[in-house]
Amino acid sequence: MKKVTVIGAGSWGTAIAFVLAENGHDCLLWARRPEQSAEINDNHSNNAYLPGISLPENLTATSNLEEAAMHGETIIIAVPTKGIRGVCADLNAMAIEQKLVVHVSKGIEPDSLKRISEMIAEEFAPTKLNAIVALSGPSHAEEVVLRHPTTVTAASVDLKAAEYVQDLFMNNYFRVYTNNDIVGVEIGAALKNVIALAAGISDGLEYGDNAKAALITRGLAEISRLGVKMGANPLTFSGLTGLGDLIVTCTSVHSRNWKAGNMLGKGNSLEEVVSGMGMVIEGVRTAKAAHQLATLHEVSMPLTEALYSILFENVPPKKAVDQLMNRMKKQEVEDLFGNR
Repeated sequence: MKKVTVIGAGSWGTAIAFVLAENGHDCLLWARRPEQSAEINDNHSNNAYLPGISLPENLTATSNLEEAAMHGETIIIAVPTKGIRGVCADLNAMAIEQKLVVHVSKGIEPDSLKRISEMIAEEFAPTKLNAIVALSGPSHAEEVVLRHPTTVTAASVDLKAAEYVQDLFMNNYFRVYTNNDIVGVEIGAALKNVIALAAGISDGLEYGDNAKAALITRGLAEISRLGVKMGANPLTFSGLTGLGDLIVTCTSVHSRNWKAGNMLGKGNSLEEVVSGMGMVIEGVRTAKAAHQLATLHEVSMPLTEALYSILFENVPPKKAVDQLMNRMKKQEVEDLFGNR
């Protein structure tokens, strides 16, 4: 039995804690709101995020961040990308011993263009940080807590740390592979949300299966081009955190990025979508970062640029699609691996 802390009691943080508790670990889940931690402790539920699900009785919660920080030998961060730096800075300010830090978030910070592991490394003192692992893959919380088979990847430059996380989570419904390409894993995890927004827009416009299949395929090409330029292993994008996560996020009814794109395609404004969703839509923030990365690395990312124009330049979705379809002709294979 290991002592593990999960920071963030949203749907995915709760699902991660669910798996750890079922595996017999001493898992403490940190919730920002005291009433949420009380519900988890008293009722074994978190109905705001996972309605109708009974949580393991050995899963406990707290709204005291210092208590949470002191509890776990391993700290798992499950907060939206925009909250990563603040939470890490708060944890670093406490008198904690060196920790293994795992993150399960998916995004890139606009302007700084930092991946999540880079943000964590910047906010923790080296004396308080043992290693960083990214846990990522096609994994909807709603299915994990129903014990549906789910397979993800633990990625780190420290393979022993990745294997330790693998051992924490492995059971008969939650399978974990390891990968030392944390750059590729984090890039794939972040950019699939951008393509999922575009897939939702396509469905909102009622463009059908042909369009979505092309969008997913060409989206993967864009992710791979940028990832390789940033130092990733191209094979990573054929795996769980590339193609796998892209497929599930572009097609699942559980995907909030697909839902947001679908609303945009049906004519809602970005402001209406954000207010109507009530949850963080990581793809919106990441689309800005992806646009900046494409410019910085001189990588052709037409789908990403089209989405950026819809989100931030008020280009109507139908017009953006027309512009995509009328681009200059190209060869597919050369375009897939080149930078044009």
